Amino acid sequence: MAEASSGETDNRSEENGPEGSSPKSLLSGTTISRVKLLDTMVDTFLQKLIAAGSYQRFTDCYKRFYQLQPEMTQRIYDKFITQLQTSIWEEISEIKQEGNLEAILNALDKIVEEGKDCKEPAWRPSGIPEEDLRGAMAPYLLQQRDALQRRVQKQEAENRQLADAVLAGRRQVEELQLQVQARQQAWQALHTEQRELVAVLREPE
Repeated sequence: MAEASSGETDNRSEENGPEGSSPKSLLSGTTISRVKLLDTMVDTFLQKLIAAGSYQRFTDCYKRFYQLQPEMTQRIYDKFITQLQTSIWEEISEIKQEGNLEAILNALDKIVEEGKDCKEPAWRPSGIPEEDLRGAMAPYLLQQRDALQRRVQKQEAENRQLADAVLAGRRQVEELQLQVQARQQAWQALHTEQRELVAVLREPE
């Protein structure tokens, strides 16, 4: 009687992975997606869970009811196992949907595949936090230093342009002052000559 319920579990196994396969055997073979691996792990867990709660153990817990209603006991057990499997798969599907696990796991698969073509050694922590922090922060700090240097150089160039403009303005002001002084002196000289000429003309003959 217990074989009928285990057949449903085998059907679930065929949908989610090779029959009798385990996560360890899948990892040792060809590359398998992490989404498929997760489904296989859940299916393996269900197989072990059902094996632990076998029909024999179920009837041992309800001996009197089993002796009175063996067929009813079998139907109750089958329904319980089916609902248990469905409930667990629904919970796993909900978790995968809420956490966007399929997209994340597929992205992780893509990163791993792309990393296989990378010839440079992957970064690994040295065990010394200070050195790891220095190694991680040094490129960033150098980049920030270069950016600051470029900003300083740009600001210095703008300051030089402003200083040149100020000096040019001062020179123009000085030239205007000299022109004004020259005109004042010329006007004063002309005025003096006019006064002397007027005085000469007024003198009696």
